[in-house]
Amino acid sequence: MTQDQDGVVLYWRPMCTYCMKLRLRLLFTGLRFVKVNIWRDPGAAAFVRSVAGGNETVPTVTVAGRAMVNPSKRELFEAVRAHAPRSLPRGR
Repeated sequence: MTQDQDGVVLYWRPMCTYCMKLRLRLLFTGLRFVKVNIWRDPGAAAFVRSVAGGNETVPTVTVAGRAMVNPSKRELFEAVRAHAPRSLPRGR
């Protein structure tokens, strides 16, 4: 499992429309994040279950180690500004 205690990690799985929507919304923002496919990483899947009430609810995002289950782009950027500002693109 990928852990980034200072940055942003996006846990996702293929064919998840919510994951695709969030990834598209982030595409041109310049936000620096790591993507982890929970179907390829059993440890990541276990982590997601641990923060999502036993479910593999994705997208789940960690911002400086703080988990957010299915956040909106706005919620994600608020958390990044507060806890991981180095992940923001320059000038934002």
